[in-house]
Amino acid sequence: MDRTAERIRLLPRYLFAEIDKKIKAAQEKGIDVIKLGIGDPDSPTPGYIIKRMQEEVARPSNHTYPPDEGVKEFREAVAAYYLRRHGVELDPGKEVVPLIGSKEGIAHISFCFTNPGDVNLVPDPGYPVYGIGTLFAGGIPQEMPLLKEKGFLPDLRSIPVEAASRAKLLFLNYPNNPTGAVATKEFFEEAVSFAREYNLIICHDAAYNEIAFDDYRPVSILEIDGAKEVAIEFNSLSKTFNMTGWRIGYAVGNSLAVEALYRFKTNVDSGLFKAIQYAGVEAFTNPLMEPFLEDLRKLYRDRRDVVVKALQDAGWDIDPPKATFYIWAPVPQGYTSQEFVTYILEKTGVVVTPGRGFGKNGEGYFRIALTVGEERLKEAMERIKGAIRFG
Repeated sequence: MDRTAERIRLLPRYLFAEIDKKIKAAQEKGIDVIKLGIGDPDSPTPGYIIKRMQEEVARPSNHTYPPDEGVKEFREAVAAYYLRRHGVELDPGKEVVPLIGSKEGIAHISFCFTNPGDVNLVPDPGYPVYGIGTLFAGGIPQEMPLLKEKGFLPDLRSIPVEAASRAKLLFLNYPNNPTGAVATKEFFEEAVSFAREYNLIICHDAAYNEIAFDDYRPVSILEIDGAKEVAIEFNSLSKTFNMTGWRIGYAVGNSLAVEALYRFKTNVDSGLFKAIQYAGVEAFTNPLMEPFLEDLRKLYRDRRDVVVKALQDAGWDIDPPKATFYIWAPVPQGYTSQEFVTYILEKTGVVVTPGRGFGKNGEGYFRIALTVGEERLKEAMERIKGAIRFG
């Protein structure tokens, strides 16, 4: 007898777990698969971070439970980074909380503010965890369409007043996954005003804030006047420092939201291994941070240019994104996003992600992750160009 809880029975299979199955099936057939589906950096974690981690792992004092509120030095390092990078002052004791990767905090924030039947405003297409966390908390995701003609920004004033009035959280994510879109200070000012009007908490996912090109530098929503009254920002070291497997992130901003998330976490987890937190301190404070980031941005910019040029040569009308390591492109006429992705995998051995996996407004698009080496990327694009032309 299936005793699974209703919330689990209703839960969709996680998008990237399903992609993994397709990859394994293709590899079992002997296909040379090039994986451009998941945004998992292929470059190593910087050596200076690894060295610090090795030192901290060897300290017996780090093998005990960590402080519930996180290691003081890590919270201070995050606050110092925000002041240096964004000009935002944070109280390390009240406005910073370490996370076991930002995904964990994003999934749990709904439990802190969303009662059964409440509404959360969720971007569509968007990172699936915004909606899934809402559902787990018993809330109702209200989709905010991200459309090309609006620059993949939500039209906040088109949200039904009834839904906005019932909403507890507004999820935003810029630079954006999956579209690669960016937001201006003017948009964030509008979002802060909207949150004040409807008594909302803005949950801004800023995971790609350091992956930007062509002299563009993303802003933090906390740079906006009054944002700390209504906003909490999530970030991690995963994309910034190639540390996806380390599971270290943080949330900053509104002290009420930070404290609520901290209180929730003390009841469901035992904190982040102290050695990893000290490695995070090194990531933010070592003088090699900025040279490393400049090299990382150049790496992704060069890869972006390879893919965009190849798609343009094959007939796609596409502009290079200013940020993230994703390319968001329309599927050719006559295909759904899933049909196109399946065709490309079977015909070429290249894995890309169907836009529909990010929400109904992702239909008609596919996403390419720039997380393989440049030569491998060139090979993938040659295979795709040989299999199909756009238009």
